[in-house]
Amino acid sequence: MDLDIKNPIAFFDLETTGINPARDRIVEISILKVDPSGREDTLTLRINPEMPIPGEATAIHGISDDDVKDEPTFREVAKRLAKYLEGCDLGGYNCNKFDIPLLAEEFLRVDVDFNIAKRKVIDVQVIFHKQEQRTLSAAYKFYCSKELHEAHSAEADTRATYEVLKSQLDRYDDLENDIQFLSTYSSHTRNVDLAGRIVLDNNDVEIFNFGKHKGQPVEKILKEEPGYFNWILNGDFPRHTKKVLTDIKLRTFGEKK
Repeated sequence: MDLDIKNPIAFFDLETTGINPARDRIVEISILKVDPSGREDTLTLRINPEMPIPGEATAIHGISDDDVKDEPTFREVAKRLAKYLEGCDLGGYNCNKFDIPLLAEEFLRVDVDFNIAKRKVIDVQVIFHKQEQRTLSAAYKFYCSKELHEAHSAEADTRATYEVLKSQLDRYDDLENDIQFLSTYSSHTRNVDLAGRIVLDNNDVEIFNFGKHKGQPVEKILKEEPGYFNWILNGDFPRHTKKVLTDIKLRTFGEKK
């Protein structure tokens, strides 16, 4: 079943130096952009992460320091990527927990505007886990009756993700061919920041989702313990988490005026 879309949707996959959005960097990105007519366009870039690629990461994706030493940095390609993704909804495999937070960090690091909040996001892994509880390679074999060769190659994983989603729509009657529905269905949490350090409770109140103030309203803690704000801003937290916390603090300050 082909996707019923009103906006272009960009399926993407990252290969990185590690799994920490606050510290790690992209070494390869592949994007499969599908427009409402069904036309497909692919962009794959190797990126110099400006840091050593750990051996354990190379063992997974096969990309070494030598492979990217002459490639552009993310700063050099950021505006091109933002332009390429302009107006697109997003899709990926485990993208809510990993790819999107890390990509957002890269854009924030180089001061290039990339607003995630305006985009719908479909996480094919969430749909898969809700329906079948398997990995991407197993999903590709299960839904598409194909072996996933070159797994952990960004381009191979990206195309497999797109094909799996189309097959999921064919298989499950309870899935609607609608981007808003799929975006909501494939979301596990009610995150305010991409890393899930701040979430919405059942009353749509922003609360901390970690540490000693877990479950407590963010505004309340910022008022009662101002030093906690500075501790997070100076700590090893993702830039997007710090940005969201700063926005809440500024909004709260504005309400006092």
